Formats: sequence, C-alpha cells, structure tokens
Amino acid sequence: MAFNPLKEKGMPIEKQFKNWNELNTKPYDKNTIHPYARTAGILMNGVEVEGALFSHQFARHTDDMELKKKLALVRRIEQCQQKEINWMIPANESNLEVTIGYEQVAVDLTAYLAENEKDPYVKQAFDFGLLEDFDHLYRYANLMKLTMGKEASSVTKQYTEITVGRPTALEHRYPFDDVRRYADKNTADPMTILHILTLLSGEQQTMNFYMNIGNRIEDRTGRGLYLEIAQIEEQHVTHYESLLDPKMSWFEQAFFHELTECWLYYSLMQNDYDDRSKRVWEKNLAMEIEHLKLAADMIKKYENRDPQELIPFGFSHLLLFKSNIAYVGHILRTQYNYNAMDTEFVPGERVPKDHRYYKHQEILNAGGVPSQEVIERIIDKEGHDYRQELAGPHPVEEYREKMAVT
Repeated sequence: MAFNPLKEKGMPIEKQFKNWNELNTKPYDKNTIHPYARTAGILMNGVEVEGALFSHQFARHTDDMELKKKLALVRRIEQCQQKEINWMIPANESNLEVTIGYEQVAVDLTAYLAENEKDPYVKQAFDFGLLEDFDHLYRYANLMKLTMGKEASSVTKQYTEITVGRPTALEHRYPFDDVRRYADKNTADPMTILHILTLLSGEQQTMNFYMNIGNRIEDRTGRGLYLEIAQIEEQHVTHYESLLDPKMSWFEQAFFHELTECWLYYSLMQNDYDDRSKRVWEKNLAMEIEHLKLAADMIKKYENRDPQELIPFGFSHLLLFKSNIAYVGHILRTQYNYNAMDTEFVPGERVPKDHRYYKHQEILNAGGVPSQEVIERIIDKEGHDYRQELAGPHPVEEYREKMAVT
C-alpha cells in the first residue's frame, strides 16, 4: 500500500523545538561518507530553504494574524531542521569539494526524476536541464584538478560519470527562452508536482550557494567559472519554477511544499547510506507529517476542501539516489545539441541564425568564457582534460577526450 502521510501519526508541534547542542550536529567524515549520503543532505538542505523562503512570501501576502502566527511557528522549526542538516558538512571539506557534491546531486537527482516522470513535457524539461548540470560537474572537476591537484572522483566515487555534457558556453540563452509551459494543477499527477518542487529546491539552493561562495575562490578563472555557472543556475530556477501552475492557491502551495518534504524524508529513510543521517530523516518525517496536517487544516478552514483530494492515492513511488550512468549516456547521445526556443526544446540546427540566442551569446561570450578557459588551462598543464568516463568513450565523437596540441 502506498504511504499516505495524512494517515500517519506525527510528532506534536510543541515537542519539535531543540536546544543549540542538539542542532549543532557532529559533521560527517568527508573521506568515508558515502556520496549519496552527502547528496541527500545537500538536497534536504535546499528543500528546507525553499520551504522557509516560500513561507516568508506567504506571510507577506496575508493580513490574517492567526495565519501569520501558524506560518511563523512551522517556519521556525523548519529553519532548525535546515541548520541541523547543513551543519553536517565538515569544515575541512573545501568549497570546491562541496560544489562537486552539489553537481552530483544535480545529475543523479535530475536523471532519476526524469526517468520516473509521466508528463512528457516535464520529462523533456528535466532531460534538458540534466545535460547542462552534467557539464557543470565536468567544468568544476577540471577546476579542482587544476587548482587543488585533486580528482573529483574522490567525492563522487564510481557512481557518476564526469565528462562533457551540453557545453556550458552554449547554455547562455536569452531570458525569454527559459520560461516553460506549466503543468495544470487539475490534470497533473500529484507526483509531477512533487518532482518539480524537489528539483526546483535543489537548483535554487545551488544558485544561492554559488552566488555566495563564488567570490571566495582565489583563482581568477575559478571565480569566473562560479560566476558563469551561477548565471546558468538562475536560468534553471526560472526553467523549473515556470513548470508549476501559477493558479495554485497559497494554501495548495503550502500543502505541496510540506507533502514534498514528507515524500523525500520517507524516501531517504528507505534508501539512505548512513545510519546517523537516517535517524535525522526519520525524526524529520515525524515532524513534517505534523506540518502537513497543519497545512491540510488550513485548506479545510480557508478553502472548505478535503486536502486528501490533492493526493488521493498516497506516494506511487519513492526517490532513490543511485547511479544513472546508462540513462545520462542515452540522453547525452540523443539530445546533446538541443536548445530552447520560447517554451519548446529543439535540435540546435533548428534555431535560426538570426534568433536572439546568437546575439545574446555574442554579448556574454565576447571577452572569453571561463568554462572554456578552465579546460584550456588544464590541458596546457596536464596535456589533457580530466574525465571519469566509466561507460567507455564519450558517445558524441566531437566531445571525446581533449588533448594538448603537439
């Protein structure tokens, strides 16, 4: 039977606050942590941040004092959850090592959600973003090799390939071409909404992370790389958030935010790779079940609706962090040259030469492109770029291993 959090017992709200010592969690060991235990923490940090930011926006759009107080109560607790999760990252894990973790999240999370998405248009949107984040992992991995002399596989292990995706330099589109058609709330599978909110939360956290730590990098090419990819993450947030139905009420949105957190914590309980973090997921699920019930009560009170209508059958499937090498390779082979025109995804050769894409490219890439410069520099230094191609040579011949010209 599918798990239905509305029918489960949660933790009473008055028991959910913790003292500082409880929140100041012991960091994991970066040398022994399983990559997918790291990615789970990065994802849930982003999901809790999205929940807090949404709640603040909700509070700014109501004059109902009772509602404001309920939002403040749940938001404060979710901010505590966020701190406990994010404080698991150790101080000796460099910004660049954490970045590799963020991009492993982006690749394997997006691939899994795309493979399990029923809506063809939403799936195409996921596949489109996947190849761009896949390339970001490759660019950051080469920056790590260049500036730290360290291989990114020390973070990703043997689960995620590191090679050229849709080249970052080609990803810079005019803003109009990152706005998508939305999935109608009345016809969309509830799991589609959970998928979109999950991916949006992860991408938004990546955008925020790069916005704030990109200027901490000493190497000038590295600073430029963070700047360039942070702008792509802005595109991705626009890309994913526009898939959500803008006709959803504030109360429906609040409900789906809490439902997404229940789905994710329940999923991670089943497949997490670390016993200590698994205990955090179990506890947080109990807390989120109560938050969901509070959101459900709001729908009953303010909209006179049965919240069970929003998810009539419980969760049809769970999220699983796993290796997606074969799926990524298939999408790379068949869609590597795709571009976007308005709301549609098309092969690159179908974009007219007078399209705004090319003018925008000329403006942004006129003074050199950091994502290309980092590859040029590592080739000059090592004689070749850094890759981890676990399934054999790159499926696209023009993107096979780059070597120094002799």
